[in-house]
Amino acid sequence: MFEHEFIDIHSFENVPLDRDIFLMDEKWMQAYEADLLGTFAGEEYKYVGYISYAAARSIKSDAIELSWYPNIHDRFHEMKVTLPRSQFITCTEVRQYDEKPRVFVRGEWLNGLHLRPHSVFALVDAIGVRLALENGTLDNSRLVLLRERIDAIAGRYPTVAFVSFADSLLLKSNWFVGAWDSAVKYSYEPETIVRLLPEIQFVYREVLGMEIYAVIAQGINEYYEDRLLHISSTQNHVSLNSLGLPFAQLLEIDSAVRSAIRVGDHRPAEVYMDENFYHSLRFSHDFDKNHRPKSSYISKMSTGPNYYFFEDCQMLLANLRTNDAA
Repeated sequence: MFEHEFIDIHSFENVPLDRDIFLMDEKWMQAYEADLLGTFAGEEYKYVGYISYAAARSIKSDAIELSWYPNIHDRFHEMKVTLPRSQFITCTEVRQYDEKPRVFVRGEWLNGLHLRPHSVFALVDAIGVRLALENGTLDNSRLVLLRERIDAIAGRYPTVAFVSFADSLLLKSNWFVGAWDSAVKYSYEPETIVRLLPEIQFVYREVLGMEIYAVIAQGINEYYEDRLLHISSTQNHVSLNSLGLPFAQLLEIDSAVRSAIRVGDHRPAEVYMDENFYHSLRFSHDFDKNHRPKSSYISKMSTGPNYYFFEDCQMLLANLRTNDAA
């Protein structure tokens, strides 16, 4: 296939980097080639099939790291995705017709991106717990009251999982990208997690007299069940169903933040967000989001550079568009 002189073929190792590309199900290859050949012969271009917007960022021996853009229409939503060599079919480009590179992939892999659930994770930590433990100011009654108050918040947010451990609270919500030819629709609403933080902040202040900070990331979760949590039939095993880049980013950003504050690289803040989560928020049009405070961090699961933005809750909330649903 694709033997016409106008059609360039790129191997797996030579997929163009840092350029706009289209991901396409391999089932459209024959129809796409026929459309191209018709166009070369002077016929009208028919725009067959469905495309997904992406850009290749790095190529390793067995995988290509992609920036995938599931929504470029009403928010800037970027996700880091790994395309295994086994799921790659071919890559075409037609320079004479300004036709962007199309990476044809196995349909099951592409459908999985569109139709399985993905996740937003937030790690909430209390500040000053060690000192309170040393001073003996944390007692069981206050901790039980904190748990009850978190229960009450969780009851108002049934689409968010709340998992408490030690002095931390882990939040998780699932969402879908969806597809034009599917009943599954785009359901990403990261503003929900952001608007939830002041409620948690208030409870920690009132019950424990402590401040909190949160780290937030989003993306592909390798546990892609619809359920937010798994609880065993014997009620003694709880799984957050979390594995993948966004969950790893929580710990990586948290570690980078602690180091940066310790050496004076930047001030403490209330919310630290991976750049892809941050840019996916719907900010007011007059908010210059690109020139807000940020810092770099190292991610073992993603090529760099990687950045996190940091803000206080009220600054963040004040600049979200008010017409977005909570």
